[in-house]
Amino acid sequence: MAEKSHLSFFISLIATLLLGPGLSPVRAKVPALIVFGDSSVDTGNNNGIQTVLKSNFEPYGQDFEGGRPTGRFSNGRVTPDFLSEYCGLKKTLPAYLDPSYKIADFATGVVFASAGTGYDNTTASVLNVIPFWKQIQYYMEYRDRLRKYLGDQKAKETVSEAVYIISIGTNDFLENYYVLPTTRLQYGTVQQFEDHLVGVAKKFIENIYSLGARKISLGGLPPMGCLPLERTINFLAVSECNEEYNNVAVEFNGKLKGLVDQLNKEMPGIRVVFSNPYYIMMQMIKRPSLYGEFNSCFCH
Repeated sequence: MAEKSHLSFFISLIATLLLGPGLSPVRAKVPALIVFGDSSVDTGNNNGIQTVLKSNFEPYGQDFEGGRPTGRFSNGRVTPDFLSEYCGLKKTLPAYLDPSYKIADFATGVVFASAGTGYDNTTASVLNVIPFWKQIQYYMEYRDRLRKYLGDQKAKETVSEAVYIISIGTNDFLENYYVLPTTRLQYGTVQQFEDHLVGVAKKFIENIYSLGARKISLGGLPPMGCLPLERTINFLAVSECNEEYNNVAVEFNGKLKGLVDQLNKEMPGIRVVFSNPYYIMMQMIKRPSLYGEFNSCFCH
């Protein structure tokens, strides 16, 4: 991504994660960022698994420090990297499966995300990537390692004060529901499939809450009908966005927002925010000149 073009957006996002009404951001209160999701936040986990979905080759990484591909599906850094830097932690967040990092590196932030995955288990199986449930298993392993490294009390404080970022869902529709006839037969309408995914999201947040998470950002879908591939294969209007897919993204985001409102009412001590990328990304697509040089790889 073009760092200067989007830095203000990332700063406003982390402020949304951390603030309650009338509060000001205090960076020192964020001991770690813990990230789950897909390629929008994967910092290289797919490098360590057997899958064809990798980005550890050029031209990926051309704007990264040293111009090297890292496994990020981007020209440079991805959103969690910017958020980590804003919190005063480190400039880039390590992927949990990267063997060059140790628990000392993960103590202030770690990424469990895997490009190509989704809420639904079938989505991960399409390209043999890390399923969503497996990311929780990695997180549990991480917590155990953190306790041994920091001690019980310090590890408990880190887990409870950390900011948890969840960014996932696009692949469930574009690699699963709209591609696999078996999924459409199982769930019938796209609305029923949406409800299934919301249920998975709810269970996931309940699980990490039971493991100590309290500050959580649940990310919505971007205008997925405007992805380069979807525009290319939109036979009804070549090179135009697929409005059906975009409408589904808006509808699904509304359901996630409802889930966030529900969880904040039902779960003591939790602060969940809904981070909606749809409208700002649509503005980037329609009016890119507002964001300077915009050469981000809007893909996967």
